[in-house]
Amino acid sequence: MPELRKDPITGRWVIIATDRAMRPADFIRESVEPKGGRICPFCPGNEQKTPPEILAYRPEGGARNQPGWSLRVIPNKFPVLRVEGELSRHGEGLYDRMNGVGAHEVVIETPEHTATLGQLSEKQIEQVLWAFRDRILDLKKDIRLNYILIFKNHGESAGSNLEHCHSQLIALPVVPKRVREELDGAKRYFDFKERCIFCDIARQETETGARSLLETDHHLAFAPYASRFPFETWILPRRHHSHFELADPPAIQNLAWVLRAVMRKIDKVLEKPAYNLMIHSAPIQEGSMAHYHWHIEIIPKLTRVAGFEWGTGFYINPTPPETAAQFLRDAGLV
Repeated sequence: MPELRKDPITGRWVIIATDRAMRPADFIRESVEPKGGRICPFCPGNEQKTPPEILAYRPEGGARNQPGWSLRVIPNKFPVLRVEGELSRHGEGLYDRMNGVGAHEVVIETPEHTATLGQLSEKQIEQVLWAFRDRILDLKKDIRLNYILIFKNHGESAGSNLEHCHSQLIALPVVPKRVREELDGAKRYFDFKERCIFCDIARQETETGARSLLETDHHLAFAPYASRFPFETWILPRRHHSHFELADPPAIQNLAWVLRAVMRKIDKVLEKPAYNLMIHSAPIQEGSMAHYHWHIEIIPKLTRVAGFEWGTGFYINPTPPETAAQFLRDAGLV
C-alpha cells in the first residue's frame, strides 16, 4: 500500500508509491559515458580557452594556466553571479532587489577527459575535496557572501553541457530559502530535544540498518527515510560539524573512500546514470552550530518532477528507500 512519509528535518511530505514499485532495470534512462572527440576547454593544452585559474594543484610544479596540473579551479566563463560590485540592496514598492554579486567557479577534477567521479582514485577524490575546502575558506573572507553551494551535475539530463569531469561552486549573498528551511527544522528539533537531529538520524540508521548501504568509523551512507527520489543517497559524517570546511584530514581521507565506493555502487546498479550531487553546509558567516550537520546528497536522475510535485511540494518516489539501499548494499565494494 502507498505510504506518506514526513521528512523529520524540514517537515516535507513524500509519497512512497509502492504500487508503482520500481527496480533498477525498470527505469528508462540513458547511461552517461563520456566519449570525447570534440575540443574540450577543460582538457590539458586548452588552458587558454578558459578564464585564468584561481587555484591549481601541480604535483611537479610548473607555470600557471599551462599543462601539468592534476586539478584546476577557474571562474565560470558564463557566471550566474559576479564577484565585482556592491550589493546595493533596495526596494521597488513591495519588491526587493540587489545586484547579482557572488562567485561562480568550476572545479576541473581531473585532466582525464573520459574519467568519471567513480573512476577516479581515492587520492584524486581527496584532492577534489581539499579544493572544495580551500575555495570555501578563501571565499568566506568576503563578508558580502553568506552561503556557498558546491554541486555536481553529471550528464545532460542532470543539467551538464560539458562531459569532462567537473563540479561547480556558487557563492551567494543570501541564504537560500530551502537551506533556511533545513536549518530552521534542525533548530526546532534541537530546541525541543537538545540534540542534533542529524546525529540522531545517524544513530538510528546505524541501529536499524534497513536503509544503510555503507558505514565507516567516520561516515554513514544511507537512503533517507523520506527519500524524494529513487536511489537518493546521503553521506553523513558521524562526528558533528556544521561546516564542511571544518572537516579534518582523517575525515577528508575517509570521505574520499566513501564517496568513491558510493558512486561505484550507483554506477554498477543503475548503469552509470546522470545524477546531481550537492554538499549541504551551514552558512559561511555564521559560527559553529550545535543543531546543524553538514552532509552530501546524491540524486540519480531516474524520474522527472511533474505537475503534482510543482503544485503541492510533495514528491512521488516509486522505489522505497529500503529497497534502494538493499540493491546498493548487494552491489558490494566494486
